[in-house]
Amino acid sequence: MRKVASVILTLSIITVLLFAVSELPEFGSEKSPAHNYVSKTYLEETMHETGALNIVTGIILDYRAFDTFIEATVMFAGAMVVLLLLRKEGEDCEQHNS
Repeated sequence: MRKVASVILTLSIITVLLFAVSELPEFGSEKSPAHNYVSKTYLEETMHETGALNIVTGIILDYRAFDTFIEATVMFAGAMVVLLLLRKEGEDCEQHNS
């Protein structure tokens, strides 16, 4: 039953992600986030706002540090869920009987 539920959940997530991707602007479009003010601001203001000597270091350590921490937390939580879903049914019983 758990495997059926995990397959249904996985297919649901895939469906939602496919619908979300279909709404993205086409590659090279003027509506693409790469063409908005953020990249211009990063290039012009990073060294002044962060005090870093390197633009890439300033972006990664100052602007993106919290985002990277959250991404690592999500990856860890996902790995734990996968391990819980894919463990064998009899593992709990064997450990308690020992």
